[in-house]
Amino acid sequence: MGPWSPETITDGKDKGGKWFHGGKLHDVDGPFVKNIGQLYNDEKWKLYNEDGTVRVTKTREAFMAAARPDVDPAYTNHVVEGQAEWVEGLYLTVAIPVTPVRQDTPVNLSHGAMGLALNGVAFDPPAPIEAILGAYTIAPLDDHGGHLNPFEGYHYHAATGSTKEVAQSDGHAPLIGLALDGYPIFAHLDTDGNPSTDLDECGGHSDEVRGYHYHAGSPGSNQIIKAFRGARGVTTYEGLSEASQPGGKGKGQKGKGKGPKGEGPQDE
Repeated sequence: MGPWSPETITDGKDKGGKWFHGGKLHDVDGPFVKNIGQLYNDEKWKLYNEDGTVRVTKTREAFMAAARPDVDPAYTNHVVEGQAEWVEGLYLTVAIPVTPVRQDTPVNLSHGAMGLALNGVAFDPPAPIEAILGAYTIAPLDDHGGHLNPFEGYHYHAATGSTKEVAQSDGHAPLIGLALDGYPIFAHLDTDGNPSTDLDECGGHSDEVRGYHYHAGSPGSNQIIKAFRGARGVTTYEGLSEASQPGGKGKGQKGKGKGPKGEGPQDE
């Protein structure tokens, strides 16, 4: 995991992570941090101190105060960066249908994991970019497309091609994970570097070899899949204090279980 934030505004890209802008992932190096106000055409941005050091959440307390929907005003104009030890004791349990149950209409994504990468890390719905930027913060991803928050720990918002893959013998994009509804997720590009062009509103399609499956969005799209084609399984987060849970729930959040065929969009 990591790195996410450079330490100074002169650090190179090897010291920082990635951030979404304009449909691409940009290197969060020192100059990016220094010039972010120009990028967003807003002079209120200033993510660094007068000595050139970057304002970053360096303690668990700062991280917990900044990595939440209602950002503590003390941490506006900060790079939000977490450490694995700050979320120790958080557990995610995922129940995925062995046999997907296709739905007649797409099933909306909700909060929390929408699938798992082959290495067991959660794929999440799109990061709330506008809310993050609205507090004059950024929460960079690492080169693997992941970061931490207090509610879910480490998770991916982008499939960057740096995690475990299973190659396909016919040149199809490699397998990278499994969605919460049981359908497989393949990478964005095939072995010739081409994306699929006939994806449905969920981000998937069918072929004779794999049946129905998804293709991850491009790394800068902030979108692994768009919706579920099947009835989704269940996710449960446990181990966080009540104060750290979204909405104050002490036991985490659960996705809705498998519904009858033809059930409409579900959301929470």
